[in-house]
Amino acid sequence: MFPKKTLLSTAGMLAAILLISACSSSGDTGTSNSSGPSAGSDETPVSVTIDPAGGTNVNPATPVVVKAEHGKLTDVTVSNADKGNQVKGELAADGLSWKTVEPLGYGSTYKIVAHAQGANGKPVEQQSRVSTLSPKQQANPNLIPAPSAVAAGGVGVGQPIVFAFGQPVKNKAEVEKKLSVESTPKQEGSWYWIDDKNVHYRPKTYWQAGTTLKVSAMIYGVDFGNGVYGATDRTETYKVHDSWVAKADGNTEQMQIFHNGQMVKSMPISMGKDATPTHLGAHVISDKHENYTMDSCTYGVCAGQPGYYKSNEKWSLRISNDGEFVHENPNSVGSQGSANVSHGCINLNAANAQWFYQNLGLGDVVEVTNSGGPQLPVWDLYGDWSKSWADWQAGSAVK
Repeated sequence: MFPKKTLLSTAGMLAAILLISACSSSGDTGTSNSSGPSAGSDETPVSVTIDPAGGTNVNPATPVVVKAEHGKLTDVTVSNADKGNQVKGELAADGLSWKTVEPLGYGSTYKIVAHAQGANGKPVEQQSRVSTLSPKQQANPNLIPAPSAVAAGGVGVGQPIVFAFGQPVKNKAEVEKKLSVESTPKQEGSWYWIDDKNVHYRPKTYWQAGTTLKVSAMIYGVDFGNGVYGATDRTETYKVHDSWVAKADGNTEQMQIFHNGQMVKSMPISMGKDATPTHLGAHVISDKHENYTMDSCTYGVCAGQPGYYKSNEKWSLRISNDGEFVHENPNSVGSQGSANVSHGCINLNAANAQWFYQNLGLGDVVEVTNSGGPQLPVWDLYGDWSKSWADWQAGSAVK
């Protein structure tokens, strides 16, 4: 039996050992004193982010994107706060993201509600609100020629594609980057800004017969400048029909007609007299009427002024915007083939005018040489072919 003193000493030694052991523990079997679950564990709550995160003056073309981390999205709704209608969206197959697949509207507020479930099985809801910008004005991408007007017959090989915007464009380069013409078969082409509202596209040379043109303006949400934004996106398709090119020569007073490169007809003509010569260069047919009243007052020469005229003409095809047509004129038949006596038009007899009218149409080409007139200006409706290819490319805002 040990003495009491020895027992007390042994107990003291054991206590000291236990104290030292507790102080030097590696923690392998200890309980963490962290206030939450460790990163990457099944207890980590799901995190949901919404972009844009909120605010005002959001561009409506910016998609709403929702993402989940440490869990998956179960459903997301983006709805107009005033009207209640929902914006279409798509949930990724892995459940980690969702985004809108149609644009928001201008000047509207949207409520975003996202639900997700973490790996721990716990649901989470995240909400946000965004308000889109309100343009001072919107610009529509009006197309010339109107696609519906040429859907049945197509367009000729000389047809430029024109976007006529309802409002001036300050940021031309930004707008032009959103415009495209895809030609099949592929042909080189470029844009040219006629003025602040009208931009034209033409190929380096005439379109190939049978070409398909897919024309797009993806301008919704695009800043045109001065508070103007694109009103809507637009995509249309044009078809180029057979090649028809007429060549009118002021020296021979004849016009030769070429179909797909082969001359099929020649006819006597009378072009503009010395005081009102026909413009030189390639003209593009933009309109046609079996009966048309020609009035010089439409270009500034009105009743009572020298040179005024007003008459009804048959088989009329417009080739410029300042009053030049190819049409029948029985009064000049005696001069056709020998002298230029018109006010700038190309006159034909009845039979030739009707044939021309029946075979040529919008986008077909009338090339004028030796008329004694000035070059058709680029701004005169379709004076596009008056520019060399280098000068045409220089008219693009995208350098």
